[in-house]
Amino acid sequence: MPYVNIKITREGVTPEQKAALIKATTDLLVDVLDKDPATTSVVINEVDLEDWSVGGMPVEQYRRALGKGRSGRSADHAHVTKV
Repeated sequence: MPYVNIKITREGVTPEQKAALIKATTDLLVDVLDKDPATTSVVINEVDLEDWSVGGMPVEQYRRALGKGRSGRSADHAHVTKV
């Protein structure tokens, strides 16, 4: 019974985007590991920007250091835990 936890920064992700993440993640486990989608759990946690850091800096400060604004996709990271 796979369990995948996706953590993303809280920045207006739509329900449709979350549904797409859930479907794609489930499909990946089916395709790669032959897991049963009926027993696959995917959880998405949204984390406030002030609670996320990269390189020892709050994520907003990290993005500014890279010259990126709020939409700086290159500074976004996801932590995935499989059980």
